[in-house]
Amino acid sequence: MRAAVTSGVREMNLVDVPEPDEPGPGEVIVRPQAVGICGSDFHFFSGELDIFEGSPFPRVQGHEVGATIEAVGPDCGEQLRPGGRVALYPLSACGRCYPCSVGRGNVCDNFSLIGIHEDGGLQELLRLPASQAFPISTENPAVAALTEPVSIGVRAVHRAGIGEGERVVILGAGPIGQAVQVVASDHGASTLLIDPLPSRLELGAAMGAEGIAWSERDEVVAAAREWAGGEGAPVVFDATGAPQAIRAAVEIAASAGRVVVVGMSGEEVPLEVMAFTEKELDVLGVSCCGGGEFAEAVDVVERHGVPLERWVSRRFELAEAPAALEFAMEHPTEVMKVVIGDA
Repeated sequence: MRAAVTSGVREMNLVDVPEPDEPGPGEVIVRPQAVGICGSDFHFFSGELDIFEGSPFPRVQGHEVGATIEAVGPDCGEQLRPGGRVALYPLSACGRCYPCSVGRGNVCDNFSLIGIHEDGGLQELLRLPASQAFPISTENPAVAALTEPVSIGVRAVHRAGIGEGERVVILGAGPIGQAVQVVASDHGASTLLIDPLPSRLELGAAMGAEGIAWSERDEVVAAAREWAGGEGAPVVFDATGAPQAIRAAVEIAASAGRVVVVGMSGEEVPLEVMAFTEKELDVLGVSCCGGGEFAEAVDVVERHGVPLERWVSRRFELAEAPAALEFAMEHPTEVMKVVIGDA
C-alpha cells in the first residue's frame, strides 16, 4: 500500500509499505479518506518539535483524520462496523503518571499521538485501538477530519468554564480560533474574533461572530474592551501563540476574568506582573482534549457540518502530500485548512 513517509527534515516521499496485520481484540483497521494539516505538522516536518530523545524519523504524519472502517477485530462493539465513517481521536495516555491519576490524561507525561509518535493518517490503511475511532454521521470525510481541531475548541471552552451570555474575545481566527468560536457560541456566549485577515473575520461572521481587524495592540485592546462593555471581557482566548496577542489578551481581560492560552509557539512573552495580582486573573493553558470531549466535538461537527466545509481551502490527493504540506507552509495567509486524501 502507499504511504507518505517523512524520512527527514523537509523530506517526504510517497512509498510502498506493508499493509497492517489483521486487527486484534479491541483494534480496527481504517482507510483514511481525508487528513487535515495543521501547525504541529509544519513543526514536525521542519524538525522543530523538540520532544524526542532520538530521531523522530521516519514517520507517517497526519493526526486530523476522517476515515472509513476497513476491518474490525473482536471485542470492538456494535457501533464500529466495516464501511462506517469515523473520526480518529489521535491521543493515547499511559494511565500511570500524575496527570492520568487526576483524570487529565490529555496532558499525560508519556502520551502518544498518531502522526507524531506513531504513524498517522497519510497512508492507505491504518491499524489502531477501537477506542480511538469515533463514529460520525457526516458524509464528507474532510468535515470528519475537522473533528480534531474542533475538539481543541471543546477543551478550551471547558477549561474556561464559559457560561450563558458571557462575552468572549478570541485572538486569532485560524482553525483553532474558529473552533473556539463555534463551541463558545454553542455554550451561549457572544463572541468577538480578532485577526489581521479580513477573510478569516468574514468566515467567523458566517458562524455568528463579530470581528475586529488586528492593528496596533493598544487600539485593539481598547476596541475589544469597549465591545465587552467597557470593563473588559470575562474570558479572552489566545489562539495565536504570538507575544503581542498574548499581552493583548491579558490587557483585554476584565478583573476576575480568565485568560486561556490555546496557541502554541516557543516564544517568550514579557508581561507586567501587576496585571495578574491587581486583576486577580485566572490564566489557563489548553492542550489536547480528552476522549469524552472528542465525543462532544463529533456532535458539534455533525450539527455544524455544512458551514464547517468553508474551513477547507484546498484539497490534495495522497500522491500530492509532499506538495500539499509545502503549499500550506508557504501560503499561511491564503489557506485555512489544507486536506489530503483520495476520497
